[in-house]
Amino acid sequence: MLHCPYCSTLTKENETYCMKCGRMLPEDRYHRLSSKPNFFTRWKSPILSTVILLFFVISLYITLEMRTAKAKDYYTKGEEKVLAQDFKTAQSLFQDALDMKDNFQQAEISLAFMNQALSMEQTLQKTEQLLKEKKYTQALEILNESEKGLQDYNGEAVNQMVERVTKQRNKINIEKLEHALKQKPEIDQLKVLLWDAVSIETEEAEQLTATIREQIVNYVFAKASEQLKNNQFSDGNLIVKDGLKYAPDSEKLLSLQTTIDKEKVAFETAQQSRIEQAMSTANKEQQMNESDAIKLKQMETTKDDQGNLVVKGQVQSVATIPINSIRVQYSITTNEGETLLTNEVYVYPEELYPEETGHFEFTHYDVNMNQALTAEVETIAWYTK
Repeated sequence: MLHCPYCSTLTKENETYCMKCGRMLPEDRYHRLSSKPNFFTRWKSPILSTVILLFFVISLYITLEMRTAKAKDYYTKGEEKVLAQDFKTAQSLFQDALDMKDNFQQAEISLAFMNQALSMEQTLQKTEQLLKEKKYTQALEILNESEKGLQDYNGEAVNQMVERVTKQRNKINIEKLEHALKQKPEIDQLKVLLWDAVSIETEEAEQLTATIREQIVNYVFAKASEQLKNNQFSDGNLIVKDGLKYAPDSEKLLSLQTTIDKEKVAFETAQQSRIEQAMSTANKEQQMNESDAIKLKQMETTKDDQGNLVVKGQVQSVATIPINSIRVQYSITTNEGETLLTNEVYVYPEELYPEETGHFEFTHYDVNMNQALTAEVETIAWYTK
């Protein structure tokens, strides 16, 4: 086909001038056949395509940047809601962030944590209901199982959730202990409950620990004293040593342990002869030290938290030398004068210096407290060496 060699416009064979550019056409048809397009004509389409593509790329980039910025904004707001414990709103914001930006890894992790946190919220509510029903073991089981889902996460929000779980667990354990103590557990159960209480790091648990430990000490003291009264020194010592595992700093048990050891030595080395020898001395001061060295200051009967009879009192040394192994024998009588029982208890501390005051206390189990009872001292014995 013929065309203008200058503007590439199609021409007819009989035309002399180009209808578009107005220039004279070559007479030789060959030149009209071999005409080449100019630079603009040749690159017009590629340039236009490039411009359109560049515009598209820039538009896409700007759009992605805007969506990324919006996603980060949603994520930041979600983090604020997490710290405010508003997990439901935070979950929605993290989902919005993912909708704005695919493969937003932090938002994916946070959204997964929100799902776990909301599940934990439901678990905490469930444990409250189980507490009301006194289903302590079941409450602890579902709490521990749900807590495992937090192990794959870290951060301040996770720490807050773990702290809430720990507080709830402590609350359950404390209520479980309080309920168990109301059932008046045996000594072996008390020992187990003590370790449970020690494992809880709260002030309330410390008070429970002290209460349980006191019950163990009173029980051990009563049983060991009974063995001592029957001259079963080894058995009494074993009982005290076992009790010291649970109350190693108990002055009451440590003093009793020392008393048992000394009583054993005294028994094995002719205890009676030493007492008679001391009583036969003619020295007035020595006579007082041996026969009138202790003054009863106070004695009373009360009930402990479990309703057991507790006999306690104070004695004072009026001797001029230290005295030790002070043993108080007393009887419990009714208002009608009937003697229910007699008992011996050792004073602590084990050794009293002149003018010092000692204490004694004994818990009687299986005594009917539905009647008025009176405690009366029968004898007080002691050693001066």
